[in-house]
Amino acid sequence: MGEDHPDADLHPEATGLAAATVKAHSAEHPLKLHSGWFCPFVQRVWIALEEKAIAYQYIEVNPYHKPESLLKLNPRGLVPTLQYDNKPLYESTVLCEFLEEAYPNYAPQLLTEDPYERARTRIWTDFVTSRIIPAFHRFLQHQGTDGLEVKRDELLGYLKQFTREMSPSGPFFNGPEFQLIDIIIAPWALRLWVFDHFKGGLGVPERGKGGEDEEVWGRWRMWLEAIEQRKSVKETTSDREHYLPIYQRYADDKAQSELAKATREGRGVP
Repeated sequence: MGEDHPDADLHPEATGLAAATVKAHSAEHPLKLHSGWFCPFVQRVWIALEEKAIAYQYIEVNPYHKPESLLKLNPRGLVPTLQYDNKPLYESTVLCEFLEEAYPNYAPQLLTEDPYERARTRIWTDFVTSRIIPAFHRFLQHQGTDGLEVKRDELLGYLKQFTREMSPSGPFFNGPEFQLIDIIIAPWALRLWVFDHFKGGLGVPERGKGGEDEEVWGRWRMWLEAIEQRKSVKETTSDREHYLPIYQRYADDKAQSELAKATREGRGVP
């Protein structure tokens, strides 16, 4: 895309704790993560790399000024793109599973060996991609007040459905261990504050005020607090102020990312 792309004027690099992570992975390395610091799909893969302490090189890309080096690897020019032995791989969920399979001796294990649990992880990964993320964007990009409550209730309903599948004891989805399914949804959970800023709040009840849903929202809060305190999550998150202009464009329904356009056209995650 050209220099005049409307989304191209964004903060050029990671900030806060994420900036230190970028600096620690700036040296040349055969495993290269082509990233956009702000992108939630990137953050999935970035968290997985940090969790497993896999050595890699971080390469910042403005996906609206696509460099030729990225287009040669991924014709769609999307991030995250992983360069592994000079071969390209992309799609964030695929990349997370690839890291688990390609680096089996790196702890922690993000997927169990149990085939049932692996299948269940894939079911709820698909739920995040096909239900939660589109509902997140339908609510964020909705204009005006007519129908806004419907969009809010849709997202809240999907979050409750997801939470009811969590182990009762927690704190993570499957229990005490931080795993792939936690990584898959974490970037969007971390960004739910955008609704307080732009859409009058998401409406998750305060502690003790959830009525008949108090138990499920209590479990959601336990999970979210554990996610927010996870070292790999904190160290791949930039300062909130720099996300604001990006999400302002979504909230105004002016963003031109592939995801924004797909949402506008009533399609799912591209």
